[in-house]
Amino acid sequence: MGTKPKTKERGPRRTIAVVNQTGGVGKTTTTVNLAASVGAAERRTLLVDMDPQGNASSSMGIRGGTCERTVYDAIIGRATFAEVIVPTEIEHLSVAPATQDLVAVELELVDDPRRAVRLKEALATVGDAYEYVFIDCPPSLGLLTLNALAAADRVLVPLQCEYLALEGLTHLMATIDRVRGSLNPTLEVEGLVLTMFDPRNNLAHQVAEEVKKHFFVFDSVIPRNIRLSEAPSHGKPVILYDVQSKGAQGYLSLARELLAKGRAEARGAEGAAR
Repeated sequence: MGTKPKTKERGPRRTIAVVNQTGGVGKTTTTVNLAASVGAAERRTLLVDMDPQGNASSSMGIRGGTCERTVYDAIIGRATFAEVIVPTEIEHLSVAPATQDLVAVELELVDDPRRAVRLKEALATVGDAYEYVFIDCPPSLGLLTLNALAAADRVLVPLQCEYLALEGLTHLMATIDRVRGSLNPTLEVEGLVLTMFDPRNNLAHQVAEEVKKHFFVFDSVIPRNIRLSEAPSHGKPVILYDVQSKGAQGYLSLARELLAKGRAEARGAEGAAR
């Protein structure tokens, strides 16, 4: 795969929750294809599916009912996290799959005082086996998303450039602030990535410019692309389905940008420690 991002540098694990409480903005598409692109860069990568719909899992060719154990089993303590992880076609990418069973977590943990950190505690058992962990969250701000935010170092927000997206972004940032105050004081916003972008749409440009005034927005933009829509039905990330497509190239570019940002921050932290 000649166009994959290349890097050999290693650093501490980065756990990134991909979050947007609005559905249909390319959240799962972004999680799957960014994780696949980072894995293709030979970084040890784990994709954690925290959405009961299991779309991230099926997009990687892992269908419901084909796994003995899932993220649900790890969160309720019926299995270790290592026991739920399965390999993929991409050598350096593994998946912790989800099924509809995850819906029951909120009820089963209702009396557990540590219910919001169960994912964090489960992920801690795999230590530094992975350099990048991407968590696909459901399109809501309930207990499953709260677990993802408590477990993550960073938040990546896919954003469709429409007017109502700005209002939803305000609510999401308020939730992140609350999580910082109560569960995860070091949680940071990694950045926003513009998805389903149509350069012919004037409103899309206006929304993009407004967002850039307040947040870090990745230069890489994900266009509307039919190949991105087709790939999940084949159980493949788009880089395995059609690497030359605009969608695949968008996510490969995003992966390069994300990895470069991580390396720069790691160097900055090392310099500050000296």
